[in-house]
Amino acid sequence: MSITRRIFTSTVAALALTAGTSGAMAQDDPVRIALLVKALGIGFFEAARDGAMEAAEELGNVEVIYTGPTDTTAEGQIEVINSLIAQGVDAIAISANDPDAVAPALRRAQQRGITVISWDSGVAEDARELHLAPSSDALIGNTIIKLAADHLPDGGQVAVLSATSTSTNQNTWIAEMNAVMGDYPGIEVVATVYGDDLADKSYREATGLMQTYPDLDAIIAPTSVGIVAAARAVEDAGKVGEVNVTGLGLPSEMASAIDSGASQSFAIWNPIDLGYSATVLAYNLATDAAEAGPGATIPMGRMGDLTLDDSGTGAMSDPFTYDASNIERFKDVF
Repeated sequence: MSITRRIFTSTVAALALTAGTSGAMAQDDPVRIALLVKALGIGFFEAARDGAMEAAEELGNVEVIYTGPTDTTAEGQIEVINSLIAQGVDAIAISANDPDAVAPALRRAQQRGITVISWDSGVAEDARELHLAPSSDALIGNTIIKLAADHLPDGGQVAVLSATSTSTNQNTWIAEMNAVMGDYPGIEVVATVYGDDLADKSYREATGLMQTYPDLDAIIAPTSVGIVAAARAVEDAGKVGEVNVTGLGLPSEMASAIDSGASQSFAIWNPIDLGYSATVLAYNLATDAAEAGPGATIPMGRMGDLTLDDSGTGAMSDPFTYDASNIERFKDVF
């Protein structure tokens, strides 16, 4: 099947009449920045696209290419990368399905003079200039287990429903969660399963967890697809009030789960801010307005500055907890 049939690309061009607030200068041709997501049709990434569009409008003379494969595979992303190389884009900002599998294609892009950064889910260090982490990995890891433990004062059994087994960010957050389990002595993690960021598979995995572990108290899903599917599985199994679903999700997608009681609380950074920040960072590097390196500080527009560590990674912001007290405020935002 040809790439034009397998890959659907949404392109948004935002051309401002004057220079943006980050100091963009008028150019004959727009700076073309590809926001390459794990897969199209996922609400989290569509919100990130909105942030990228905002950045393009602010910067001026920028074209944002929102693109990705139709499923969460490294092979699909590699095809998109090769297409972007052929198009001669100025920058690629990728949330990777596999940190190593996509690296050779990204290195080829760099050899062609294309700026490459990763965001949300990283890639091998030599295949990008910097990585924008949504938050501190350690803080996210502690947050997702704390969200479960806060509603289990006497302890209990929890299970993890992740995305793919090779997803960089998911694996890092789970590792950080496991590193602080000593702070939650009454909590037992009984299993980790993978829904591949597919709604139907995530639903089946969540259902299987409840069947395999009848005393299960919580499902932690650090993925916006998995957490919605798990909440629906809990509702369909008639286990609202018995199994609490928590993790990382979007307010717009989790409002009904909060209302039903399938989820007591969850967390997320603002994906609009994440797409915005990734676009501004890619622009500043592609136009030589900034240079990445250990200890470097790079402007992110309204989000402040990104400070890089020795691996070229920086954190955007802390995650925020959503529950019945604030879900109405945010559910129509993203």
